[in-house]
Amino acid sequence: MLKIIPLGGLGEIGLNMMAFEFKDSMIVVDCGLMFPEDYMLGIDFVIPDIHYIKQNCQKLCGVILTHAHEDHIGAVPYLLKEINVPVFGTPFTLGMVRHKLEEHDLVLSAILKDIHPGETLSLGDFVLEFIRVAHSVVDGIGLALRTPVGLILHTGDFKLTRTSIKAMDTDLNRFSQLGDEGVRVLLSDSTNVEKEGYTISDRQVGETLSRIISDSNGRVIIALFASSIARIQQIVNIVDATGRKIVFNGKSIEKSVSLAKSLNYIDIPDNLEMTIDKLNRYADNEILIVTTGSQGEPMSALARMSARTHKQIKIQSGDTVILSSKFIPGNEKAIANIINNLYRLGADVIYEKISAIHTSGHAFRDELKLMIQLTRPEYFIPIHGEYRHLIHHARLAQLVGVSEDHVLLAENGQIVEFDENGGRFGEKVVTGRVLIDGKGIGDVGRSVLKERRILSEEGMVMVNMAFDEETGIVIYGPEIVSRGFVFETENGHLLEDAKCVILEVIEELDPGVPDRLEKIRAMIQKSLKKYFYFTIGRRPVILPFILEI
Repeated sequence: MLKIIPLGGLGEIGLNMMAFEFKDSMIVVDCGLMFPEDYMLGIDFVIPDIHYIKQNCQKLCGVILTHAHEDHIGAVPYLLKEINVPVFGTPFTLGMVRHKLEEHDLVLSAILKDIHPGETLSLGDFVLEFIRVAHSVVDGIGLALRTPVGLILHTGDFKLTRTSIKAMDTDLNRFSQLGDEGVRVLLSDSTNVEKEGYTISDRQVGETLSRIISDSNGRVIIALFASSIARIQQIVNIVDATGRKIVFNGKSIEKSVSLAKSLNYIDIPDNLEMTIDKLNRYADNEILIVTTGSQGEPMSALARMSARTHKQIKIQSGDTVILSSKFIPGNEKAIANIINNLYRLGADVIYEKISAIHTSGHAFRDELKLMIQLTRPEYFIPIHGEYRHLIHHARLAQLVGVSEDHVLLAENGQIVEFDENGGRFGEKVVTGRVLIDGKGIGDVGRSVLKERRILSEEGMVMVNMAFDEETGIVIYGPEIVSRGFVFETENGHLLEDAKCVILEVIEELDPGVPDRLEKIRAMIQKSLKKYFYFTIGRRPVILPFILEI
């Protein structure tokens, strides 16, 4: 029996990870992260729970990465810290993974193996074929898995419209041929199923960018994802045609461009590119800067420019700033703050909502429909998207001929089983989210997040006191220190009155009571919570620090 086990990415955006298991063989497709949601205060990012993989690590033959976006490769270092397993990916994808592994000191111990579209690979009971797909990053692949129970197709993230790099277009012919061969199950990207029609072409985006750059009389600053190599090549071509010089600024984009150059995925004439220290040698209308920060990342180059903390680049009147990317849900406020700051400094800002300067890497509704029609699967499983996306994609599959009982709407942890009798839902496995907080992996749980939320909303009150060990008499305090909290009310000194509440608590307890200090701590917390809520409607965190001397 073949088991398809989604461990992340179904019912959410990010955390993409899926296991395929047959007898004693298991492969994992993708190993991504998710950026924290609003309530995850202080969290850097989120990775999938790999409990099931660790339980079955003796079966694991390899990890296959479909492309180089964080939601597909970001958790690889954390997996490799737990399990020593080969990781397969296209050259650009593995190049980006190496950069991540360097940060975790894992490069020497990792087993990274290049794969290419058109190649096949045998891993245990699986034979994999890699199929070129177009996405917003170069070197994306889909997978054809030949298994003992039939052919499984996994599209990865894809679109069908032409890209600016012809060699990176989706291989529709191969998908059609596999459809003729007979596809048992199609797993297809659902991210943009709500959008009608087709994604706009890279050519249209290039024409818009060319017009904006040509019409600009000052410097042009373009912020985009570091992995958007095809877009960067378009910009390079425009720079060449308009007589400007190009500067790459930002650690991640410099690494990405360097990797793409080494793989011959991008062509930048030597006379076009210059280093940032030479900016002052050219007039403003001769300069174009490509940088990071299109999602409002607080430490990105664009964020520092907008805050006037960038050492080399100061935003000035006449600058044109282009955000050539989609606003990822959850980042809107941070992006809006940067846009507002850029306007305050005199720049003109152009973004997706006001101009066609970005195209999605995810197929729209008609492209998703065409993928199903080309491959003609017996069974269909929508993947990659929030639950509403999966529902809409499931309905779309039925519209184009997949029978309702052969559309399997799975969620994370839900095993989907296939044998000679067909497909069905099996048991569930443990899945979840592991929160990364600095160097801490999974140390932060719901209780810590709740405490952080309360601290952020209600503030904190600390009570410092000392007692004489023999007599039990107060010899210091009570001293009250607060942070993020109101000090006074209209009726008087709030914290001074709180000291009286504390002294009343102490008077109620006889000096000879067992565990007196612990009881005092508990009673102070309870009494102050009641007092603060009664007086000002707030519930600060109460921290009593009590010593015996």
